[in-house]
Amino acid sequence: MRKTLLFVPGSLLLLISAGCSTTPPPAPAVDIAAEQAKIRDAEATQMKGWAARDMDKILAYYADDATLMTPGEPAMKGKDAMRTALKAMVADPNLKLDFAAQRVEVATSGDVAFSQGTYTLVVTDPKTKKPVTDKGSYVTGYRKQADGSWKAVSDINTSEVPAGGAS
Repeated sequence: MRKTLLFVPGSLLLLISAGCSTTPPPAPAVDIAAEQAKIRDAEATQMKGWAARDMDKILAYYADDATLMTPGEPAMKGKDAMRTALKAMVADPNLKLDFAAQRVEVATSGDVAFSQGTYTLVVTDPKTKKPVTDKGSYVTGYRKQADGSWKAVSDINTSEVPAGGAS
């Protein structure tokens, strides 16, 4: 009986110490393909916002502290700056924006990502009042939100059209 009594407290101590391990549980694996699909969906929704000329939908794509950089314009930092700078563009009757990611990369941590692709933009030339087309490339950095969605935090566009050469 005495051996049994010594065995029980020793066993309990062993079980308690095993439960108090300082090694954190492994992080769940990130489904990279699923996260890439979410980013592609966010970009498709963004393009629909531009097609509808809906400023609220356009800005919903961005994090509150995001920066948008476009050719020939100062960086727009935050949604208020974007709203002000993009107001005339959204009102342009010739506005048409198409873009497509050729590459979407998600960090193995699952909390940051980027997309890289090309765009075509048609707007009205303020001098000639005729439509002009700009083509170029973009890189957009994303941060995953607490709700699992992705928001753009840095959106950079570079034109392939030489200065003064939009058609």
